[in-house]
Amino acid sequence: MSLALVFAVAGLVSVGTFLVTSRSLSRIVLGFSMLGHAAVLALLASGGPAGDPPLADQSDLETIANPLPQALSLTAIVISFGLTLFLLALARRQHLLTGGDLVEDDLEDRRIAYEADDNDEIGSAA
Repeated sequence: MSLALVFAVAGLVSVGTFLVTSRSLSRIVLGFSMLGHAAVLALLASGGPAGDPPLADQSDLETIANPLPQALSLTAIVISFGLTLFLLALARRQHLLTGGDLVEDDLEDRRIAYEADDNDEIGSAA
């Protein structure tokens, strides 16, 4: 794998992870898309150098290209496309219901965290 591909995959993974951890659903969708592109790029780079076509002239087995990374890359592209469409549908539904795309804290989670803090303070005081 060339050094440029390593930096491209590392950049896509880091930016994708940063976007996924944000509160905006549009950024989350873009982050998952970038992570999918990084996976495809890493799979294609792991296939090694290009080889001969498998059925062109019945060449030697060592020079034939390995089809497995290409098949895995195609599968990753399809899964990434499906996930992106699903997340876009969720983001649209969120926008229709709330008028925005920010993910808000769950009130029940806040209540449970508040009660846990109260129980810790009571336990430490005793």
